[in-house]
Amino acid sequence: MQQTKTKTSAGISCGARTSLWTLLCFGTLGIPQAQAYLDPGTGSIILQAVIGAVAGALIVIKLYWYKLTAFLRGIRSGSAEATGVSDDNRDAR
Repeated sequence: MQQTKTKTSAGISCGARTSLWTLLCFGTLGIPQAQAYLDPGTGSIILQAVIGAVAGALIVIKLYWYKLTAFLRGIRSGSAEATGVSDDNRDAR
């Protein structure tokens, strides 16, 4: 009886794929400590990324604030019409 080897979409056999992952995982254990230098510009880039993420999150909250509050009012009172707030009234504010 002949065994057939299964192949992945990339054409690599499953045994070779497992061996590759094993080599990658255990091969990185022998790497010595990196002697890297982080200059002040790196800290500046990290700070800019954090500020940008916070600003982006605030803009997303602002964009969806009315939808979120209408949804929460609908849950609390049972329906959006019970609160007296409709899409037409919201735009008039």
